[in-house]
Amino acid sequence: MQNQIFELQYALDTFYFLICGALVMWMAAGFTMLEAGLVRSKNTVEILTKNVALFATASIMYMVCGYAIMYGGEFFLSGIAGGETLVQDALAASAENGFGGDSVYSAASDFFFQVVFVATCMSIVSGAVAERMKLWSFLLFAVIMTGFIYPLEGSWTWGGNDVFGLYNLGDMGFSDFAGSGIVHMAGAAAALAGVLLLGARKGKYGSNGEIRAIPGANLPLAALGTLILWMGWFGFNGGSVLKLGDIASANSVAVVFLNTNAAAAGGAIGALLIARLIFGKADLTMLLNGALAGLVAITAEPSTPSALQATLFGLIAGVIVVLSILALDKIKIDDPVGAISVHGVVGLFGILIVPITNSGVTFVGQLAGAATIFVWVFVASLIVWSIIKLVIGLRISEEDEYEGADIAECGMEAYPEFVR
Repeated sequence: MQNQIFELQYALDTFYFLICGALVMWMAAGFTMLEAGLVRSKNTVEILTKNVALFATASIMYMVCGYAIMYGGEFFLSGIAGGETLVQDALAASAENGFGGDSVYSAASDFFFQVVFVATCMSIVSGAVAERMKLWSFLLFAVIMTGFIYPLEGSWTWGGNDVFGLYNLGDMGFSDFAGSGIVHMAGAAAALAGVLLLGARKGKYGSNGEIRAIPGANLPLAALGTLILWMGWFGFNGGSVLKLGDIASANSVAVVFLNTNAAAAGGAIGALLIARLIFGKADLTMLLNGALAGLVAITAEPSTPSALQATLFGLIAGVIVVLSILALDKIKIDDPVGAISVHGVVGLFGILIVPITNSGVTFVGQLAGAATIFVWVFVASLIVWSIIKLVIGLRISEEDEYEGADIAECGMEAYPEFVR
């Protein structure tokens, strides 16, 4: 009877992992639609190509080496057991946990859930460098980011390894439930390194320091992308509970879903209100980024706040992201979709507010962990971007930028009937 109960829990937890992974994979569609909506029509095909290709690249590189670097084990996933070996290993692991301890689920489902996270991290980079980076330079960086840079910092956090053999972030009191820092801030750090080397889009900033808005081509698409991301985030945070097959875990999943939604709602309202105060009108793009900011902020710890606290955290995040976007524009850091602000600045905010509701976490530990992640990803990315710049270049030509990356990089247009 005990084995039958375990097998049911194993099947339920594995199925839950797979469903949440599928939801996170759906976030790739959200990023794709959001970015396609916020760039000009002449760069749409290239941004679509980047997002689909980066997901495929992440899937392959994480299989080849990323997963092994992050969690240990064999490269190429050759060690995933099946058949009787799978049953015996799973039963033994569950017995060690008293048939009610830590999660026991299929290793293949664990890989699938983890690989969609690394793809999410890389998707953040795509939007920040949009409209002026060479497609193949971006994809070459994606190979290194998803196969090495992200998995190594992930091994110091979720993997439990020491940072270059020096110190352990977990022992220092660092906690990041679903990846405000490990995934989102890391993606923003890589994006920032690329943007600094790449420079701003032509015409974005005037000679006298004036900031010129460059509107996106399809705001309905951007809104759709945001709502897809909002939905996918339930898998992102909910799946990070890692277990569903008992009462405590099921309740924890429900709380995480509730708080994730509350933070997104708070972020949207916070951004809408601050934009109204600053611009005198409702700003859709700020509203969309505000919702995403609330989601990023709650990702570091969605299980311990109350629903009201989650809403307030999201509200503050929504205000922060608007101010951050404006501040980065002031110092001429050109980020077409606001990715560095949403995922980087707010990702740090999410990490730092964890001790407010989780007494087992220290502010110093959170700060040390965030600094470690940022410094590693930023410096490593800066080196990789610099090498790519020297070898094949990062930026498309001025003429190609004027004509649009679609024709220059992909040889086709997204909306040909509108430009004839």
